[in-house]
Amino acid sequence: MTSIDSSEFRTLLAQERSRIADTLAHLHDEHNRPMEDELGELAGRGSDNHLGDMATVTFDRELDEGLEEGAMQTLAQIDRALLRLDDGSYGTCERCGEPIAEERLRARPWATLCIDDQRLADRG
Repeated sequence: MTSIDSSEFRTLLAQERSRIADTLAHLHDEHNRPMEDELGELAGRGSDNHLGDMATVTFDRELDEGLEEGAMQTLAQIDRALLRLDDGSYGTCERCGEPIAEERLRARPWATLCIDDQRLADRG
């Protein structure tokens, strides 16, 4: 591991993990409600706007599912970063083996690649 303060980054990761877990819990609670609850009385009255309302609720649910998937991926990345803290490999680029800049780790504590290798990975 590089000369970074591992306890500081463990705290950052734990805080971010907690924030994302709370977000996931909220999104999960939103998905457990029946669609009729979200539509309210419109579902029972056969309103002309019923199809539009259904489309809106469906779109919102699909958006939430995408957000939930992204949050779960980030949570997994945070868990892997915590394991790297434990095994001493935290802060080292998985591609080139060089240290990841501390500024990058502060912005994205679960980063596994240095900024140069991340740019290469983003290009494909």
